[in-house]
Amino acid sequence: MSKIAAKFEELRKKRRGALIAFITAGDPNPKLTPEIAAVLAKHADILELGVPFSDPIADGPTIQAADDRALSAGTTPERVFEIIKKIREKSDIPIVVLSYYNLVLNPRIDNFMKKLGAAGGDGIIVPDMPFEESREVLDAAKKHDLDLILLAAPTTTLERLQQICNASGGFLYLVSVLGVTGARREVSVEAKNLVRKARAASKGKIPLAIGFGISKPKHVREVLKIGADAAIVGSAFVDLIAKNLNNKNKMLRELDRFGKALKAATR
Repeated sequence: MSKIAAKFEELRKKRRGALIAFITAGDPNPKLTPEIAAVLAKHADILELGVPFSDPIADGPTIQAADDRALSAGTTPERVFEIIKKIREKSDIPIVVLSYYNLVLNPRIDNFMKKLGAAGGDGIIVPDMPFEESREVLDAAKKHDLDLILLAAPTTTLERLQQICNASGGFLYLVSVLGVTGARREVSVEAKNLVRKARAASKGKIPLAIGFGISKPKHVREVLKIGADAAIVGSAFVDLIAKNLNNKNKMLRELDRFGKALKAATR
């Protein structure tokens, strides 16, 4: 059983939902990311680290700006691996990276997976990789004991959703809306329908995590109530980082406060 699967099993026995916290690695600089991760690990069950990329097509303005800050600070995939190693010195929280396909393909897929596994990573999400072209990445991930976490959208057909559920490792990432990442006021009707459809397709074989627009404790409670196993919160954390770039102590306090409130909503 992978570390991610073990975490969901632990929470299932406690009848609790999972909080997955996303930040962009290297935002605002590589040295600070392990400190931010340490604060989030106090509340989150899984940490998702975005590998900064120059053309993050699945992301909205908040995370695009975080990518720009991280890239300007010299953050490369190699630096991300070093960040993971640094986080591992103090925490055993499951770590998932989100990386666009070009960054995985360019150094060779197997080489990327090998370095990710050696650094202490547990899984990977590749948002711009079609399911039909995932075999090589899936094989490399399995070889290095990593979960390849696949995505499904409101438009995903039931037949394709069943195939994705069977292939995904760790959890299934449900994209709650058509569009890019970013905080939203309410959980969409599409999200609720997608959770129900994914629950039927997966038959309980893989945990369901829903993201894109989840930004408040009430959103977390709502998505868990409709059947998701986890809530993924990203832009709201990244926004707190952006608002406190010149005050690290305040940034960490705000992240701690917000993480605590979100985690309380999973109980």
